[in-house]
Amino acid sequence: MNSLIRKAKCKTMTCLLLAQLLPPSTSLINFNSPPRSLQNPAPYQSGLFVPCSRSDFRRWCSGSGMANRPVSSLQSLQSSDSVSYLSQREAAEIDEILMGPLGFSVDQLMELAGLSVATAIAEVYRTSEYNRVLVICGPGNNGGDGLVAARHLFHFGYKPVLESLSVPFLSVEDLPMDLSNDFDILIDAMFGFSFRGAPRPPFDDLIQRLLSLQNHDRLHQESPVVVSIDIPSGWHVEEGDVSREGLKPDMLVSLTAPKLCAKRFLWSAPFSWRQICSTIYSLRENYISPEFLEDQVEPDPFDQFEKWFADALAAGLREPNAMALSTAGKDGKPSSRIVLLKGVNKDGFVWYTNYESRKARDISENPHASLLFYWDGLNRQVRVEGFVEKVSEEESEQYFHSRPRGSQLGAISTVIPGRHVLHQEYEELEAKFSDGSLIPKPKHWGGYRLKPESFEFWQGQQSRLHDRMQKEFRLDGIVSCWYVQ
Repeated sequence: MNSLIRKAKCKTMTCLLLAQLLPPSTSLINFNSPPRSLQNPAPYQSGLFVPCSRSDFRRWCSGSGMANRPVSSLQSLQSSDSVSYLSQREAAEIDEILMGPLGFSVDQLMELAGLSVATAIAEVYRTSEYNRVLVICGPGNNGGDGLVAARHLFHFGYKPVLESLSVPFLSVEDLPMDLSNDFDILIDAMFGFSFRGAPRPPFDDLIQRLLSLQNHDRLHQESPVVVSIDIPSGWHVEEGDVSREGLKPDMLVSLTAPKLCAKRFLWSAPFSWRQICSTIYSLRENYISPEFLEDQVEPDPFDQFEKWFADALAAGLREPNAMALSTAGKDGKPSSRIVLLKGVNKDGFVWYTNYESRKARDISENPHASLLFYWDGLNRQVRVEGFVEKVSEEESEQYFHSRPRGSQLGAISTVIPGRHVLHQEYEELEAKFSDGSLIPKPKHWGGYRLKPESFEFWQGQQSRLHDRMQKEFRLDGIVSCWYVQ
């Protein structure tokens, strides 16, 4: 078996199956109906925690194996209200509901859990850099999650196609002495949230072996990354690494929701690193939408937009008129921001803004721009490209005076030294126009109209074969036919 591992070193996935039954003091709760750490039957949800280097930002993991995209600050996650945690009792109760009234089997839940784990790993650790995987499976449901994850990882490209579909199995005795030479990722699937007590042989020795490997390699060379499923082995499900002899994983995939011990993982020494928390199903959304066929599309793209916009209004989506406006100046550097649609007809799409802003400078240098409407609740988006021009002064005046007085006062503001100046000037303007007199529209404020040159309507589909309909305007003003892309 060791020779097989060496031959397949380019892309190898191996499972270490530890099938010994644990004594009653450390066995799974309710063995006849094993608890599973899941919450929502559909879609299945998973959380992901990854420590990053001290110099890194807090990051999301998303895209095709692309990790490390900076997002908001760490403080937002440190709030007790920003992440929900489950106690051991709560996790067990959720499983009882799933396998009781909801009728899910252990196999179904294990399949969902393993898929989430594999997806999380594939999102963070690309096969081009981390292609040799050791899955260490314990005797309970956590070990089953690891086996399912191994199967999905195989399909994600962590094993050569020329090998048989069966995953190689090893015993503890067959493991190579130096795991860092043979594996890039070590998946800890030994114990789940129902584990109690101290690890018994052979688990205790294996945990210490992995710890020694981490400590040695961090000082001398790059170590394999350790990924724990739900609970780092050796940890108490609620109190964390009480004995300080548990695994110190590089990544923790939490099923359903983080257990209470995840708090210790995020902020315990020596891991003063930053972390991420991501929802797995949001990375792989299962779109459920009606088909969007050519014969169902309105001949006029403005009519089709009006139809979809009415659907967004009827669905109660928040700010369905919000649109991403993308522009580029003469230097070719693009920029995007969200603006609000304030009017649409056959002449184009209208919004209002400050004529001294960056988007205004871009438009003055390069009048070509694009709009993107994204209606998440309907799995739809509309992209419009075209030529931008200012609306008439009369049109800007009319809209300006239709706004609330507070919004009119806010439009008068320009670039200032600090927020205190903003508040001071706002209060002065409030006092100046407190008698209800007409507030004059600033010269630097007004509207733009994008005159479309092309439309694209996109409808997400569960098959991932999304529907995309496009239509373009010819220079003579004639609208082209719809075509599918």
